[in-house]
Amino acid sequence: MPGPLGWSGISSALSRRRCRESPEGKIAAGARRRRSEQFQCGGRGRSTADISKVLDPRLISYGAGGILTVYLLAYFFVVRLVRDDRKRGAIIQIIYRSNFVILGVPLVENIYGPEAVNMPLMLVTIIPPLYNVLAVFTLEKFRGGRMDWRHILRGVVTNPMILGALIGGLVKLLPFPLPEFLAKALKEMAVGTTPLSLIVLGASFNFESAVGELRLLLACIFSRLVLAPAVFVAGAVLCGFRGLELATLMCVTITPCAVASYTMAQQMDSDGELTGNCVVFTSALSCVTMFLWIFCVKALGLI
Repeated sequence: MPGPLGWSGISSALSRRRCRESPEGKIAAGARRRRSEQFQCGGRGRSTADISKVLDPRLISYGAGGILTVYLLAYFFVVRLVRDDRKRGAIIQIIYRSNFVILGVPLVENIYGPEAVNMPLMLVTIIPPLYNVLAVFTLEKFRGGRMDWRHILRGVVTNPMILGALIGGLVKLLPFPLPEFLAKALKEMAVGTTPLSLIVLGASFNFESAVGELRLLLACIFSRLVLAPAVFVAGAVLCGFRGLELATLMCVTITPCAVASYTMAQQMDSDGELTGNCVVFTSALSCVTMFLWIFCVKALGLI
């Protein structure tokens, strides 16, 4: 028997279906389709009906390079300004790691329509694995306060998130699809992981610790929601990205701190409390900052 949230989802799905089947819904869908065929991607008209048509090495290169740039800048300044190793690893991860898969992809879809979703999905194959590798490297580095390359590489290779990403990539290379029942079960499990993480995070939230570290918390929130996107988006604009390409890159970095950051910080003896507080507050405040980023970039005629 579905609970309240289940009935809400069913009702929402039925409403969307009725809307699509109505004359007004069909007209709106046709207009969205025509707009998606006309948008410009970095000065080149491009249809996104097929992912092979949006495979852009330049976009992938900038996405990975931009994340690495933000990471290196965060590493440089955090190591010089923060003395506690447990906090160093946590803060670096907070600054560079965003919730791109959960929030960034739907943002692009809302801006350009469902036909445009292949471009951010192309980056999904690159950005999350890069996030995980950098997180394991950083947290292992500051776990013991010394550089032990063998220990760090072992942590990277055996990290469950990286192993999961590798297994998922190998499954995609199979010459046959997964059985429908197995694919459906895995999809349902994936859908439940983020809400479950947020529930656990909310249950462990400590308001007193947030107040006790208020200045550091505010600095982390500002860096995650303002400074990191400013560096990333400014670089993308200077490199000539416009339209859907710029929107995709922007949504990589304007989203809040990833929920997985909290899990990894706890598992790897980093400052889980600070990370959890940042996930909570950036998730709440990003409703405002994401709107402002999109509004400003759109007002400048860049998307």
